[in-house]
Amino acid sequence: MDALRASYGDASSDSDTDDLPPPCSVPAIPGEKSTADKESIPLPPPPLSLLESIVSTGSLDFSTTEPVARVRNFPHVDGNYAFYVYIPVIIPPSSKKEIGCFLKKVASVVPNLHLVEADVPFSILCKDDQRFKRALGREFHISLGRSVPIRVHQINSVVSMLRQKLQFHKRYLIDFNKWEVFVNDDCTRSFLSLEITTSGLSEISKQIDAVNEVYKFHNLPEFYKDPRPHISLVWALGDIRNSLKGAVDGELRKLRAGGCVQNRIFASEFSGIECKIGKQKHRIC
Repeated sequence: MDALRASYGDASSDSDTDDLPPPCSVPAIPGEKSTADKESIPLPPPPLSLLESIVSTGSLDFSTTEPVARVRNFPHVDGNYAFYVYIPVIIPPSSKKEIGCFLKKVASVVPNLHLVEADVPFSILCKDDQRFKRALGREFHISLGRSVPIRVHQINSVVSMLRQKLQFHKRYLIDFNKWEVFVNDDCTRSFLSLEITTSGLSEISKQIDAVNEVYKFHNLPEFYKDPRPHISLVWALGDIRNSLKGAVDGELRKLRAGGCVQNRIFASEFSGIECKIGKQKHRIC
């Protein structure tokens, strides 16, 4: 459990107030196991709403719209703020229908899935097309570093150094071209994600290296070795990799049989890097 806490952090582990010292705008110079690999590969940090552990407060009734109860992954300490660096991604309207259809077919085989950062089970969203479209149109994240607790006096330095190291990164195209299933270190949660294996992978890897340098300078835990950049779309409690992977492979076989070969699921232009400190977002580049 300690490893999970160190890896994921907690979006709610910020101080009770939203008032943070404004980060310095002038540079101060001073996050798995994949079903595709036999070796254990750590899972990079999940989307912001999943930075809290999901725990049952009783039997889960998936016929209701009640959100799942959550607890902190690392203890709240006055003066500590949860810190997370990521690339924001919006699925283009032209791809939402196809991706949504694929997810619904997987969900028809695998029960109790949740769309990331949605407050209700996936099965409930599927019954309301407008609500489902809005949920799928939200912002997803490519993690560039672990979610970690930082002290208030570190904020200006961390943000300034990130801006210094990342400000000259040029725009590039990101191809999301592979459906992949990931399981976290403790096998308590499974994710269906869109992985980046071609265009954009090199640039994102360099950005992860830059974030690692800043983390290392501030004695913060660096990102996982050999990271696999992706956005997570749906998750489920427990280790359900076999059933989830089976459902995904089954749907992909149907697409190929119908002549629908997906070399690219969707593409997104890199539009910058952001970080979240407590409840506040800050633009890095």
